[in-house]
Amino acid sequence: MTFIAMNRFRVRPGHEADFERMWAERKSRLGEVPGFREFRLLRGPEGEGYRLYSSHVIWDSRSAFEGWTKSEQFRDAHRNVGQQTTRDALMGPPQFEGFETVLEQS
Repeated sequence: MTFIAMNRFRVRPGHEADFERMWAERKSRLGEVPGFREFRLLRGPEGEGYRLYSSHVIWDSRSAFEGWTKSEQFRDAHRNVGQQTTRDALMGPPQFEGFETVLEQS
């Protein structure tokens, strides 16, 4: 069964466009990694002083996801995470959540 890796981001008001642009312009190498299926950046509801976002990645398996976290592609994707735009936009570090699929319907 598949594995879904999600990171929740709390983005400061007024920084939503910069946050979305950063994701749109970054070089993704996910397609080079065995087991990658799909990526989505999700814009969620407004909270108290922030807008919630989530990155949502579907993998063939937990082991495929773990392979990604040890890959050169992962290191490249996270190389500039601490850049000023990211620091200004985020209210703290992302919150990771991983889920194993137990039921799937199409």
